Amino acid sequence: MKEIIKRFKYVDYLWDDNKASSLGENQVDLFLYRSNILGADLRITNYGGGNTSCKTVEKDPLTNDEVEVMWVKGSGGDIGTLTRAGIAGLYTKRLRDLKNVYEGIHDEDRMVGLFNHCIYDLDSKAPSIDTPLHGLLPFKHIDHLHPDALIAVAAAQDSEKVTAEIWGDTMGWVPWQRPGFDLGLQLEKCLNDNPGIRGIVLGSHGLFTWGDTSYECYINSLEVIEMASEYIDKKIKEKGSVFGGQKIESLPAAERKEKAAQIMPLLRGLCSSENRMIGHFSDNEVVMEFINSNDLMRLAPMGTSCPDHFLRTKIQPLVLDLDKNEDLSNSKTILEKLEPAFEKYRKDYADYYNTCKKENSPAMRDANPVIIIYPGVGMFSFSKDKQTTRVASEFYINAINVMRGAEAISAYTSLPRQEAFDIEYWLLEEAKLQRMPKEKPLSRKVAFVTGAGGGIGKAIAEKLALEGANVVLTDINEEGLKEANSCFKRDVSTYAICDVTSTESISEAFKKACLAFGGVDIIVHSAGLAISKPLNETTDKDWNILQNILVKGQFDLAKQGVEILRKQALGGDYISIASKNGLVSGPNNVAYGTAKAAQQHMARLLAAELGKDQIRVNVVNPDGVIVGSKIWEGDWAAGRAKAYGITVDELPAHYAKRNLLNQIIYPEDIANGVFALVGVLDKTTGNIVNVDGGMANAFVR
Repeated sequence: MKEIIKRFKYVDYLWDDNKASSLGENQVDLFLYRSNILGADLRITNYGGGNTSCKTVEKDPLTNDEVEVMWVKGSGGDIGTLTRAGIAGLYTKRLRDLKNVYEGIHDEDRMVGLFNHCIYDLDSKAPSIDTPLHGLLPFKHIDHLHPDALIAVAAAQDSEKVTAEIWGDTMGWVPWQRPGFDLGLQLEKCLNDNPGIRGIVLGSHGLFTWGDTSYECYINSLEVIEMASEYIDKKIKEKGSVFGGQKIESLPAAERKEKAAQIMPLLRGLCSSENRMIGHFSDNEVVMEFINSNDLMRLAPMGTSCPDHFLRTKIQPLVLDLDKNEDLSNSKTILEKLEPAFEKYRKDYADYYNTCKKENSPAMRDANPVIIIYPGVGMFSFSKDKQTTRVASEFYINAINVMRGAEAISAYTSLPRQEAFDIEYWLLEEAKLQRMPKEKPLSRKVAFVTGAGGGIGKAIAEKLALEGANVVLTDINEEGLKEANSCFKRDVSTYAICDVTSTESISEAFKKACLAFGGVDIIVHSAGLAISKPLNETTDKDWNILQNILVKGQFDLAKQGVEILRKQALGGDYISIASKNGLVSGPNNVAYGTAKAAQQHMARLLAAELGKDQIRVNVVNPDGVIVGSKIWEGDWAAGRAKAYGITVDELPAHYAKRNLLNQIIYPEDIANGVFALVGVLDKTTGNIVNVDGGMANAFVR
């Protein structure tokens, strides 16, 4: 095993014999295992890219005859996470019989519909456009991958000649052709013309390799990729530099992130002129080498070559004409510099659409850039959600690697604009977009929640995420934050330690939010504590800590958060989690009740001031949230029990009995109140929502 691993320098050998042995002779399970480990290495194929298959002999349920069935990744799947539910099972013979009814390139869309007539497994995922590419080849196991090194070969000038130079007569080559039945026929012809080859390079596209077993197929794929990678590495060393050498130097890493956090809300606002977008920032070595190079302005406008790349990154990026040392503190000045570049990008995209469109082309989609390059600082991506924008960034990094390799080999070539358009606006791609699930109410929004390490704050973050938002959890308790953050799936949340009594700590937390998601849309001040004492026992320390956390913290969060909201110019929501005690006079509560009343009135004042910016400010008043609430873990519970002449254990029942509905109030109920204000009541500001089971003495109106 160690000897096999040593053979691979440029790709990861991940095959585990023990794992494979546990799957026995089940070829479908072995094909899924191979798919997952291939998809785990982003140098081999990126998220959603490529597809894999195997062929088995099964019993036909209608005739009891033994028939060959092809199992292949279904439409929209990802080989790295592929399961049985994500594949299609088709009769191989029926698929090949479609050659008898295929009428040519113009017939591609109809052929996809006919794939359904070839289905063997009734639980199949919808077959993808690449299905015939696997079905018309005879091999038991097949990989169609998009390795950076292979696409570099495929996108290089004289690609066919380079293919022969690397692999001799052991690899076939076919020129660029849009995926579909015709490309499957070309692969079949290439194999018939070159019997004994181990794979085929697809011009400007990717790689096909195969084997009699899943393991043989896996090894063949790795070996072919390794040979291409080694060849490119040698060429780069011979050349001495890539991308024409370095034009500018990068800022230090900390300064890059500082600049990125400053500019991302502005970029997000501009990218959201049609639809609100979520951001991502990349400044790794691969990115910086490309964006700081002499050849950036020659290569970036050429666009990407592989369909999987430009479908996610748009045909080309926007390169900002900003000095890396530009003072970004004056948003108005920077916006005046950025807006013309965005207007030109949108116009160029519209020209591209209008020049290439056909009578049946779908309507033009969002004309804003997905990839934005800031030389010396880094690369930004913006799309509908965090996963999509992160994957777009990863795909453009793949495209950079492709350009790097192709330039080292000879010269990079991109697809003609018409070919790119025909892929981007293919009716089948449009149909795939139309099948996407409906977006949730808070999709495309970012929520910043203080006190989210537990209790009410955590419940609010969970609710907003459930309704589609990205969430930034903040708290002073790092352990609680980590535990809370672990409850969310990837690309949903991040966390930042934040002391709301510190202006600097709040600033750092907002920077992290901007770097992670591009900005914020919803700010919820849920951090707090409660102190219940009579006047003569209330100390200056008690008073000050309540004022600093509840009131000054709310003020600082508003001041800094609104600055970001104004940069984006997308409106927003500010929610203060106050208390019934801000409205109702009660014993032993002077410091806490005063602070809560200040929060409520501050919210009204902010609502009056920020309405012109479409920033809505509202209050949620909890009361008696004992179960799951952090403030009841300390002396507050004992203080309130003493005030009411009961024991701590009797508090939940006491609070439930005193409200009109006789209901216990939970953190999740407060979270529902917040969601109502930010996700439903979109024309409400300056309001107070009591979530207390009904307390007559707290009625606002």
